[in-house]
Amino acid sequence: MNSITITIICLLILLFSTTIGSAFVFFFKKEFGPKTNNVVLGFAGGIMVSASLFGLILPSIEQSKELYPNISFLPPILGFILGGLLLWGMDKLIPHIHKNQHDPTEEGVKTDKVSPNLKFFFAVTIHNIPEGLSVGFACGLALHAINTGSESALMYSALSLAIGIGIQNVPEGAAVSIPMLNEGISKPKSFLFGAASGIVEPIFAIIGLFLAQLSIITPWLLALAAGAMIYVTLDEILPEARKAGYEHYGLWAFMIGFVVMMILEITLG
Repeated sequence: MNSITITIICLLILLFSTTIGSAFVFFFKKEFGPKTNNVVLGFAGGIMVSASLFGLILPSIEQSKELYPNISFLPPILGFILGGLLLWGMDKLIPHIHKNQHDPTEEGVKTDKVSPNLKFFFAVTIHNIPEGLSVGFACGLALHAINTGSESALMYSALSLAIGIGIQNVPEGAAVSIPMLNEGISKPKSFLFGAASGIVEPIFAIIGLFLAQLSIITPWLLALAAGAMIYVTLDEILPEARKAGYEHYGLWAFMIGFVVMMILEITLG
């Protein structure tokens, strides 16, 4: 397969993975229990950290060595920090709710004009943006390398990144749609909310795809996506994966998620 075909497959994975998870609302009525919740979040966190390291930070370092031989350390470091600052800024500005296992946590600008369900939708949507960008940057890097010796490795690395993120998108979609059903929203509408929360991923992947064609800023973009994903993981996912007295369920799920992503990178990269 060539880079264009791989890119289309990556975009389809992002498009349909959250939708598949959202469809769980037609088969399940209860939210995840504490054990399952810790396992799901821990696994997702492991995938995101592993994907950030192998699929984004390491390629950023390699690209920096080629494009900025005298200051190769600068793009990965500053890009990584900027990615974290970007997500921090969105957390502070956009009204959203994190429905954790205890009391819901509301962040962003305080307003009563946005419903709690919509705020929760915003929370998931915000955190899907860096995932979409990361796949778009990786695919763009592969497309930019067409007719070079590194094209094959880059495109399969992008595919492994998309598969890893797609795997963790499935339970994420269910985590949006099923709680909405429990709050009285109809199954079709709950499904649509869950599916819509993942729409931003292919949209921002396409944006990242075009930005990555500007090769001079590619290492900055890769590091920025990594910083944003690590911020999300440390700020929201991992703390929630170690609550309710089942800390080690989340811990080992994280380890397994990290290894799964590493296997994908080794076998496909």
